[in-house]
Order: sequence, then C-alpha cells, then structure tokens
Amino acid sequence: MKEAFWTKLLFSIFAVGGIAFLGFIGAIITALYGGLLFYTPLVAILAIVLAIYVVLIIFNVLSRRTSNIVLLSILGLSLLATAGYEIKQAYVNRIATVDDREVNLLQYEPFAEKTKAVNLDEPSSYHIDSDFPRLDGATALYPLYSAFVQSTYPEGYYNPYDFQTSQVICSSTPEAYKRLIEGETDIIFVAAPSIAQQKEAKRKGVELKLTPIGREAFVFFVNKRNDVTGLSTAQLKDIYAGKITNWKDVGGANNRIRAFQRPEDSGSQTMLQKFMKDTPLMKPPQEDVADIMSGIIQQTSSYRNYKNALGYSFLFYASEMNRNGEIALLAIDGIQPDKESIRSGQYPLATEFYAVTAGSDNPNIQPFLDWIQSAQGQKLVEKTGYTSLK
Repeated sequence: MKEAFWTKLLFSIFAVGGIAFLGFIGAIITALYGGLLFYTPLVAILAIVLAIYVVLIIFNVLSRRTSNIVLLSILGLSLLATAGYEIKQAYVNRIATVDDREVNLLQYEPFAEKTKAVNLDEPSSYHIDSDFPRLDGATALYPLYSAFVQSTYPEGYYNPYDFQTSQVICSSTPEAYKRLIEGETDIIFVAAPSIAQQKEAKRKGVELKLTPIGREAFVFFVNKRNDVTGLSTAQLKDIYAGKITNWKDVGGANNRIRAFQRPEDSGSQTMLQKFMKDTPLMKPPQEDVADIMSGIIQQTSSYRNYKNALGYSFLFYASEMNRNGEIALLAIDGIQPDKESIRSGQYPLATEFYAVTAGSDNPNIQPFLDWIQSAQGQKLVEKTGYTSLK
C-alpha cells in the first residue's frame, strides 16, 4: 500500500514538474515571439490547472469522468477569457490616436513635388549660396523651417529622415538639443529647453542662445465625446498633481481621468512642467505614458482618444499636422486657443518658440536668423499656421 502511495507521489512530482516546465517554455514563447503578454499568465494558469488535474487523477480523488468535466469547464472558461481579451483589444485598436509618428514629414520636404511647405508671394530678399547651416528640430516645427529653407536655400536634397546626407533633418526636440550641444547641427527649431537640457549644455561648456521666431498655443484636448469643453488653469494643475482624478469633479461624467504625459525633455512635457511651476507633477501610471518606459527617446507618446483621456500638445500640431476629428481642444479659463487669442495675449498658455544656436562659427547663422525675424520670415510663420511675433 505504501509502495503504491510513494509510486503515485513520485509519478505526480515528475508529471507536475514536466507540465510546469512546458508551461514555463510556453509562457516565454508567447511573450518573446508573439508579444502577447496577456497569454503569458494564461499559459501559466492552464499549466497549473493541468498539473492539479493530473494529481487528482493519479490519487483517484475524483473520478475520471468528473475530472474530465472539470478540465473541459476550465478550458472553456479560458477560451472565453481569451476571446473577451481579443474583442477588447480589437476595440482599443480601432480608437484613433494622436501620435507624432503618424505624420509623414516627407509631405513637407522643401522643393519636393506637391510639398505642403508654404512659399512667399514674392522673391526672398535673402539667399544662402554656401556654408548652409545644418538644421534640426521638433516635429511640429518642421513645416515651418522647411518653408524657410525653400525660400533661402538652393534647390536640392533635404530629406528630413536622412541623418547622413541631408543638411535639413527632423529628429525630435530631445534629440535635436542633444545634437546641438554635441555640435552636430547649427540651428534647431524647438520650444525652450528643459532644466535637464540647460544643465547638460552647461556641463559641456555650451551656451544656448534662444532667438524667438513665433508664438504658439500650448493646448489640452479630450475625446470629442467628452462633455467637458473647458478647464481652468487651477483645475488642470490639480489634475496633473493627482488631486482631481474624476471627470465628474470638473463637470463631466463619472469616469476616471486618464491624464497622459509625454516623454521627458520633449517640448510639450517641458511646457507642462513650466505650467505646473511649484505644483508637483504627479508620476503617472506606466500605461498613461505610452512608450516613455521603453527608453527610446525619439519614440513619442500615443494618446488613444478614450472618452476619459486628457492629453496635450501644441495648437498647430494637434489641429493641423495630426488632425483626425476625434479630439476636441479645451478652452482654458474660458478662452479658446486660436490665432487671435494667441496674438492678443488672452489665451493663458501662449508661448514663444525659438531658433536655438550654440556658438557655431557658420557665418550665415546670424543673417539667417535676422531674415527669419524680418517681415518675410514672419509672413512664412503666419502662412504655415503659427502666429508671428508682431
């Protein structure tokens, strides 16, 4: 009798160990090759259930028929759970996004056929014939400095994605500042630097010179189905400090506010930090900072426009470059963001953007900056969709 027990126990240990090993391998395969993180715990659970089933059969705790019914029930529930997850994911994937990576910058490439980069109505008063400044900048400002190039540079190859050959590229705000500080580019078109970027420039002995070239609105947006059409600056600060967490507290439905954030050192994240001033900015849950945790600095957040989402960007990018009809810009302190409210100073979150230099000895830099601030340069700022300095 004892021998039979120990034999069953030994057999159970080997069986459970084998099943656990197979479950472990299955979990790794689903995670690494399918990227299906949901199935990893599912595979592990099924392995545990199968192991328990084997033990029950070996020790005759349940009849084979009863055990089969239990096993089939568990498998059926697992399949239903999987189907439910897939249905949910299909719905989520159908929701529109606001995402820097969706914009194909080639459509704004200077001198390209059917380019969206705007032109002056008259010949430019300034031209660069040699020693062309190397340009880089933020995604949202590429259409503007592409227009500057189209008016002042000779016709040529200026692919924004060709970092090896092109002298006019578009990397992203964090990468552009990095390249400027390292001396890999001459002028970048961006929002003001973050504290970290200022410290890095100082550490490298580089002085950043900011030349204002236009004005823009820092905007917040929600899903167009959200009942909330405006927030006060105080409410926004409380939301991003983690004090207000439900839309019902600001006049909306009873839904948790998903306050998305952007990658550190990006132009809009720096602007949010400046907006918060002395109010501590909450550390958001990982799922509400899409892709920040990946460590790829160029990869930007993707705002899925859930009915409870709150995101932010700059006016031209959100309303023109990445327009999708699924978001609604919020009025701030009762003022809607537009050119007139930016120009008049009524919109409370209007800000300047800059051409930033760092001591390059290229002789064309200052004349180019002077032209950008001239009437012709400012006309291109307006025609592109931004607000001029004057």
